[in-house]
Amino acid sequence: MNTPLHPAIVHLPLALAALTPLLGAGLLLAWWRGWLPRRAWWLNVAAHVAMLATGLLAMRSGEGDEEVVEHRVPEAALEAHEHAAELFVQGAGLLCAVVLAVALLRRDPIARGLALVGVAGSCAVLALAIRTGQAGGELVYRHGAAAAFVERAPGPLTAPSLGGSHGAHDDDDAR
Repeated sequence: MNTPLHPAIVHLPLALAALTPLLGAGLLLAWWRGWLPRRAWWLNVAAHVAMLATGLLAMRSGEGDEEVVEHRVPEAALEAHEHAAELFVQGAGLLCAVVLAVALLRRDPIARGLALVGVAGSCAVLALAIRTGQAGGELVYRHGAAAAFVERAPGPLTAPSLGGSHGAHDDDDAR
């Protein structure tokens, strides 16, 4: 049985995409209020670098897993997910450059304005991440991409009955 690497990795950039708008907004507020020094923004840079790096790794692993599932799912669905992932990674890369520029700028008013752009941009990248995740979910849940990785047991697969059991352990029969 092949074990897919992609599902184990994709949750990292998606989680970071959900956290970076909160982290960026919190750090920007703390910087404006004087609660934290400006250098705390480097935490945001690190989170964005991690999001970009794990996004690239997820794309790479997805390309490998694509070979296994491409015969089971419609090509259009695969391409939609791949296109969404590319946009997400490109957006994450651009955003990474913006938050890095904030950390490197010497003039506070300009850096704060650019930081606000970075926080808004992280919300846009989150939207791209959600779109990518939805397209991936379609592959798995609608088109059965995960089935390409499951070894079939001999004989028919049966689902458990939802109507209750008819065996000796049935509580309804005890009355």
